[in-house]
Amino acid sequence: MSDQKRLFLVDAYALIFRGYYAFIKNPRINSKGEDTSAIMGFMNSLLDVIKRERPDHLAVCFDNGGSVDRVEMYEAYKANRDETPEGIKTAIPRIHEILEAMHIPIIEKHGFEADDVIGTLSRQAEKEGYKTYMVTPDKDFAQLVTENIFMYRPVFGGGYETWGIPEIQKKFEVETPDQVIDFLGMMGDASDNIPGLPGVGEKTAKKFIKEFGSMENLLANTDQLKGKMKEKVEANAELGRLSKELAKIMLDVPVTFDAKDFELDHPDIEKVKEIFQELEFRRLTDNFLKAFPSETETPAATQSNDSKPPEAKPTPKEEKSAGAGQFSLFGGDATTATETTSEYVRRTIETTSHFYQSVAPGMATTLFVKNLMNQTAVCFDTETTGLNPLTAELVGIAFSWEAGKGFYVPFPQDKNEAQELIEIFRPFFENEAIEKIGQNLKYDIKVLAKYNIDVKGKLFDTMLAHYLINPDMRHNMDVLAETYLNYTPISIVELIGKKGKNQMSMRDVPLDKQTEYAVEDADITLQLKEHFEKELTEANTQKLFDEIEVPLLRVLAAMELEGINLDKAFLNSLSEQLNTDIAVLEKKIYEAAGEEFNIASPKQMGIILFEKLKLVDKPKKTKTGQYATSEDILSYLAKDHEIIRDILEYRGLAKLKSTYVDALPLQVEETTGRVHTDYMQTVAATGRLSSNNPNLQNIPIRTERGRQVRKAFIPRNEEYTLLAADYSQIELRIIAALSQEETMIEAFKNGEDIHASTASKVFNVPLAEVTREQRSNAKTVNFGIIYGVSAFGLSNQTDLSRGEAKELIDTYYDTYPKLRAYMSEQVDFARDHGYVQTVLGRRRYLAAINSRNAVVRGAAERNAVNAPIQGSAADIIKIAMINIYEKLQAGNYKSKMLLQVHDELVFDIYKPELDTMKTLIKTEMESAYKLDVPLDVDLDIGENWLEAH
Repeated sequence: MSDQKRLFLVDAYALIFRGYYAFIKNPRINSKGEDTSAIMGFMNSLLDVIKRERPDHLAVCFDNGGSVDRVEMYEAYKANRDETPEGIKTAIPRIHEILEAMHIPIIEKHGFEADDVIGTLSRQAEKEGYKTYMVTPDKDFAQLVTENIFMYRPVFGGGYETWGIPEIQKKFEVETPDQVIDFLGMMGDASDNIPGLPGVGEKTAKKFIKEFGSMENLLANTDQLKGKMKEKVEANAELGRLSKELAKIMLDVPVTFDAKDFELDHPDIEKVKEIFQELEFRRLTDNFLKAFPSETETPAATQSNDSKPPEAKPTPKEEKSAGAGQFSLFGGDATTATETTSEYVRRTIETTSHFYQSVAPGMATTLFVKNLMNQTAVCFDTETTGLNPLTAELVGIAFSWEAGKGFYVPFPQDKNEAQELIEIFRPFFENEAIEKIGQNLKYDIKVLAKYNIDVKGKLFDTMLAHYLINPDMRHNMDVLAETYLNYTPISIVELIGKKGKNQMSMRDVPLDKQTEYAVEDADITLQLKEHFEKELTEANTQKLFDEIEVPLLRVLAAMELEGINLDKAFLNSLSEQLNTDIAVLEKKIYEAAGEEFNIASPKQMGIILFEKLKLVDKPKKTKTGQYATSEDILSYLAKDHEIIRDILEYRGLAKLKSTYVDALPLQVEETTGRVHTDYMQTVAATGRLSSNNPNLQNIPIRTERGRQVRKAFIPRNEEYTLLAADYSQIELRIIAALSQEETMIEAFKNGEDIHASTASKVFNVPLAEVTREQRSNAKTVNFGIIYGVSAFGLSNQTDLSRGEAKELIDTYYDTYPKLRAYMSEQVDFARDHGYVQTVLGRRRYLAAINSRNAVVRGAAERNAVNAPIQGSAADIIKIAMINIYEKLQAGNYKSKMLLQVHDELVFDIYKPELDTMKTLIKTEMESAYKLDVPLDVDLDIGENWLEAH
């Protein structure tokens, strides 16, 4: 065992920002309205380091005034950084106060960054025989690693990684850590606005490091490069040298490592407790006291000061329903776990008493099913060979009906034998009296449907329950387990490895490990259900859960399994047409520019438009000094310049071709010959569904070519036709009803064209004399008001000047005074309650509604108005979908519901059922919810989606 002392240097801002953004979707706001997310996140990390490592010496290093030297070298250095969030600004003084009370040194030097302070101190400490651990996630620190200097990197979800020389060599593919400076200089760093060498990304930078070893050697041997890369590197040699200098961490900051000043001292416990009490950190106080027991007590955890670096802890598993996303930085208290669960270190399967057992074939299975059938509520979880439910095969099913206990039934690989086994469980799955519990049950239902098993009875989906309780937070099981149960489940990576060719199938995992992993999932989900049942009641969302989200789960599963037919030959033909259109536009743009250039390059385009053609006197620039050529900038200029109109059209066609026309045929499922989108219920906080793989909700419909993509979606066969049913102006009808604006309500009741009616009133002309332009402007305002359109925004969307746009908006509000009053009331309600809600009680929480930052507060205020309208529209179409699905099932119709796209439903209609379906669909959609304004649905049929729309 070595007596070598250890120094831990904490990169303050890196962990403060990390802590703040870990809570960004679920901010920690105390009763005084203070956002304490950044403080809590940082303190979790710091206390965890202290508890885990018991360092001899420790300091926290802050930036102070930025890097004067780097800004002198390159004025644009870090110029693209967004303004520091208010929640972090207000946290810094508090963190300083806590550190002072803890007697932890704060090291900062004006004009220098924390990187440079840490770099200087680590080198000084190394000379005095210390091992230094740089506590930071920032990859730039890799250049400082030596035999005695390590990176100590937090890992999302708990634990840390220690990077020494071998880890740096592997990660960056370098021979020595100091080559990381060359690597960073070559590829640049967007976060710090270090330009790098144009065209050189991570892969190329690693290749150059292997071939040339350094930036200087690369620049001295450009004759070995080829083509455009050679031209780019030679033309930007000085930029490369500058980038390397900017990436280099300074080692000569005027700070001094004095071992006595850095010793980890005993804190002023009462002072820290007082601060934590003010901040309302109850559980963090417990954790602090565990990290610093009284001087007469033995520390709860100690670690010897041997020379071996700390071992990295495993990261949490990925949930089948969503990517892992965690709140804790090092595994400490990060969330709203129940007060009874106050242990600082999260529980795991190794530290928690449990009984998980696999069920043997034969008599054991028969007896198990008999026991299963005696339960009133059971949580189950399928384990499969993959994430695609249309192709995945069952590997096993886990069951749990008592916390800490559960069983696992492994399935044979032979399909006939697997079917025979699932038949034994059919009575359970199809028993109406037994409640079925799960996490992302839609996946399990779709998997079981392939085995002709229909999951019946009451359902409880923990993912959906949590979505209603806290829509802005992530909902995958790992996050929920850590948040509410203070428990970290087994990582799927531990079982099957990371994604890639070496990843195993679940079938390759030993049975004992399958059992532990699968039953743990079912057990944890069961425990979450018990927790969420109470919270659904407290949030008044139980009815929404029982009557909309859970029934919709079955509807979506059926739609996704059905899929929709795709005309691949038509898309191939459309792709060829787009190639021709793009080539014509490309030639036209080159002719207007007087030369060829890369139209996809914003930099090259900016030079052509604003330097060569001088289309604008004072063109806007990005923070990097490059000309701004984003779509909103170009759209504003398009009406005056044909070349810009052509460029915008070129971009649109290129995106359409790559995103849909060429991509959709590749997404046809081989086993069905159809496209099967996946509808996510838990993504949009407003309640809207989200379509993925492929996303069928974003197919462009404003351009002719965009609309053509819909032509590729066709009926099942000649016996079927497509029917599209679309709610007419539903959001305007909802806002009219919610605001009780009589003028709008009457217009809808009288069947008037609402946009012409609005134009008639705001422009003060008879309805019959409204011009097309007036109606168009009124339409823009009608829809824009919902999204908080400004005079500037309206002028950009119309031919109106900003003054005319402001006058139109003011006149609009004068015409519809109750509308304005309603919007104001919604904002006031949000300020008082912290949320707004839909007609069915779906809540949208708005933590930033009282922010002192005007931009942040303004966005929350717009959401306060928009969320109830969008969310109510989402709720209404969900009700319609449930009712229509139930009618289709009850009538045993051949017609099927296929797609939901915003306010539209698409059906595959069996032609003999067409008249019946028209009546049924229109009736159910228009009667889904009763407002003071009638709902109106437009129906169309066609041999493809375009014709039917």
